[in-house]
Amino acid sequence: MAPPPQGLHPPASRRSDPGARRRGGRLRRALLAGLVAGAVAVPVAGAARPGAVPAPAPATAQQPRSATPAALDARYAATREDVLAAGRVAERAGHHRRAGSLRAMAAPDRRFLSFDGRDGGRTVEVFGDLARATRVAVLVPGSDTDLDTYARLLAGATRLRAALGDRTVVLAWLGYRTPATLSAEVLTAGRAAEGARALRGFVRTLRRLRPDAGIALLCHSYGSVVCGRAAPGLEVTDIVLFGSAGVGADSVAALRTRATVWAGRASGDWVAAVPHTRIVLPFATLGFGTDPVAPEFGARPFAAGDGGHSDYLKEGTISLVNLAAIASGRAPAEAGGHA
Repeated sequence: MAPPPQGLHPPASRRSDPGARRRGGRLRRALLAGLVAGAVAVPVAGAARPGAVPAPAPATAQQPRSATPAALDARYAATREDVLAAGRVAERAGHHRRAGSLRAMAAPDRRFLSFDGRDGGRTVEVFGDLARATRVAVLVPGSDTDLDTYARLLAGATRLRAALGDRTVVLAWLGYRTPATLSAEVLTAGRAAEGARALRGFVRTLRRLRPDAGIALLCHSYGSVVCGRAAPGLEVTDIVLFGSAGVGADSVAALRTRATVWAGRASGDWVAAVPHTRIVLPFATLGFGTDPVAPEFGARPFAAGDGGHSDYLKEGTISLVNLAAIASGRAPAEAGGHA
């Protein structure tokens, strides 16, 4: 999605004026409608998803039964075979880029709890020792994440793991078909509903495997909508929203969770300019409501620095430091304010 127009938030002197608030509401709705029209109608080079890449059904379909080192090693070996099988099918079909990516994913030092190469791909990759972990950080990615763009999620997960202690493991969870950034779907919760069902099932499995571990969901961009939909009653310790335009709920209380909810946004993130509203239409509800970093939402703030929308897990950033702290069960180094 192209960066939305800047300057959508009125100055403090106008916020107490009811007329200004009404005009601001109309402006936000108009801008949101414009975003939808642009996402649907404006052709952008390279924006479309690539054609479907054929892949076999995974042989390793059932969830792992235990988190002992031997059981996990057997699991990783089985999913490696699934990755290699998908790579062979992609190669035969002429999708050489995908086949190359899958060969890299099948390297001996890569470990996957699950893998399915169909429909853009579903994977759960493990960074760290899941058998010994006392804390688990689950990275939930946003739009335009699939097997062909997986390198971005891999890089972020690798940096996060490097910033953590030995007893915290990172799981890169690509468990749903993410929307394209340049699409109307990214402004609705349709894909998030699918993702939330999958995330809830995964957390139940993870809780069974590691019943005593603290679990933090680290939810970026559209991934925060997935986490918001999955949140009610979910057995996790923390839900961290970063680079979020909203979660489909107007407050932390509306999420119906006992987890601590955190929110941070970098000052250079264009998502701050997305209108924080919801419009109910006959075919869909557009927008995700209250800004997660606004005081009225009720999340605990953390400093996220001055980077852009894709910079939260970059090396040397305060956002990476604070995300690692929260994932480890510690307070963030800087509480931060509201961008």
